[in-house]
Amino acid sequence: MREATFLILTALADQPRHGYGIIQEVTVLSDGRVALLPGTLYAALDRLQAQGMVELDHEEVVDGRLRRYYRLCTDGRAELAGQAARLRHLASSAESRLRSLRPNPA
Repeated sequence: MREATFLILTALADQPRHGYGIIQEVTVLSDGRVALLPGTLYAALDRLQAQGMVELDHEEVVDGRLRRYYRLCTDGRAELAGQAARLRHLASSAESRLRSLRPNPA
């Protein structure tokens, strides 16, 4: 799974969000490393909807503009949990190998 997809799913894990809210949350989650463009986000949301991982929660009109809120589905929650476990395992393996490279104190 690409990092942007992982971050989008993570942004939706705690509450439904509209597009700009997802973009802002991804920026926060990534400490500013990932800045999604709207086209990238909506293409990803379309793909995630087709895969059954996210769905439209509700729509509202704010200042004359339609705002769509998306939420994580059960399949999306399961995929996010699986990816988080996979990344934890990889990070643990890397940390273990790095520890073996540290010089032992005399």
